[in-house]
Amino acid sequence: MPKILIVAPNWIGDALLAQPLFARLRKKIPDVVIDALAPGWTAPVLRRMAEINEVIAAPFDHGELKLLARWRLGRSLRSRRYDEAIVLPNAFKSALVPFFAGIPVRIGFVGESRYGLLNLVHTLEEKKLPLMAERYAQLAEKPGTMPALPLPQTRLAVDEANLVLDLSRLRLSRAKPIAAFCPGAEYGPSKRWPARHFAALARKLAALGYAVWLFGSEKDRAIGEEIAVASEGAATNLCGKTDLASAIDLLSLAEVVVSNDSGLMHVAAGVGRPVVALYGSSSPEHTPPLARSYRIVRTGIECSPCFARECPLGHFKCMIELTPDRVAEEIQAITR
Repeated sequence: MPKILIVAPNWIGDALLAQPLFARLRKKIPDVVIDALAPGWTAPVLRRMAEINEVIAAPFDHGELKLLARWRLGRSLRSRRYDEAIVLPNAFKSALVPFFAGIPVRIGFVGESRYGLLNLVHTLEEKKLPLMAERYAQLAEKPGTMPALPLPQTRLAVDEANLVLDLSRLRLSRAKPIAAFCPGAEYGPSKRWPARHFAALARKLAALGYAVWLFGSEKDRAIGEEIAVASEGAATNLCGKTDLASAIDLLSLAEVVVSNDSGLMHVAAGVGRPVVALYGSSSPEHTPPLARSYRIVRTGIECSPCFARECPLGHFKCMIELTPDRVAEEIQAITR
């Protein structure tokens, strides 16, 4: 039985965008075992993918080398006898564990001059493969071969028992249609729609009979509270009150999800919800949600996308000029 180790991306959204690669591997080799080496913060989404057999913890924070720890982890994986490893991050250190594990075929993009660490190397042609998901999917093919298109949608399993527990624990009601907002973005402020805009949109949706739930990590708790207060009670702040697994389950209940370009945007797509995706500094030509139903909303001003963590010009027009009225129109269009 063939065995493949995936060195998973370090971002939640990228982990979702890698799922078409996993699906392609399953289609090519139906009896393949696919394990994922992943940090704790992306592991919950990988565990909800039907294509993944097991998630192995990668105990490294962003940017940490920890050479000895990587060597020990690699040596501990030798007994699993993987046939291949596919390394998705482009960093040099990401290719170390498969090398130390003695996996005979180690696949990935050249990245940070990883010749030797990888022995089946792909060269990225960015113009031919603008989508991150396409780039990952190419790694299932021979170098120089285009990925199988169209890409499948992302799909995450929902834990119904956990969902019932979370609804009870958080005292949430399903009596009204639910609009979910995801106001955070781990990358930086330039990806975040202003809190006052989220609050204004929450008031509009509440007037139409929606319950508005805010999702995010502990880091987003303060912005969630700002939105909840400014919405005059229209929005319920769940930021920091759910782990990622619970957010997956609760997002599955939403009639519509309004999100910055973030990991939770891709999670919402993975549970099949209609997504209204807000883009400012980033580009939907690179990381759109792989959803059945979605709307991209952006101003399209000439300095966007800049891909900066904070607005380099200081005006933040790409998000400020994206009005709640316009987003409300997109919600109406996608929920008809």
